[in-house]
Amino acid sequence: MSTPKTQTEWKLAELAEAAGVSPRTVRYYVQRGLLPAPPFRGPDTVYGEEHLLRLKAIRVLQARFLPLDAIQVELQRLSADELRRLAESDTTPTPPTYGPSTPGVITDAQVLTPPVVGSRPAVMARYQRWELAPGLELHVSEGADAKVRALAEKVRALVEEFQERETS
Repeated sequence: MSTPKTQTEWKLAELAEAAGVSPRTVRYYVQRGLLPAPPFRGPDTVYGEEHLLRLKAIRVLQARFLPLDAIQVELQRLSADELRRLAESDTTPTPPTYGPSTPGVITDAQVLTPPVVGSRPAVMARYQRWELAPGLELHVSEGADAKVRALAEKVRALVEEFQERETS
């Protein structure tokens, strides 16, 4: 009894079907640089396993609400093993969650849970959120070093000084 051979090459329509996208999407991703161009052989052009893995990884990252530009950067960063793990992970949509927004100049620390990308675990980070002006916020990680915290204080002081000049 022989073991079944796994497929390593696909025609465009086969690849698209295996990844759950349209052939047009595959061509678009090649054009955008999200997928490497296949070796051109005319009607015999075939796509390899890396193409399938990348397509599946793109679907996972899209389910995490990442835009294509961010997905492209993430794909370039991943090793072959990380790409495989990502491609095989869950595609259930998982939007990032943010703590409750509290208006004011200085608020309690907010909790930000970034989506898991690649093989990196989700990290809980606590931030101080400062509303500098309507529509302008500054977020400073509680883990930021003294220089970053001093810079944030200077930015706050500059905004306050600017606002005082505007009202007088």
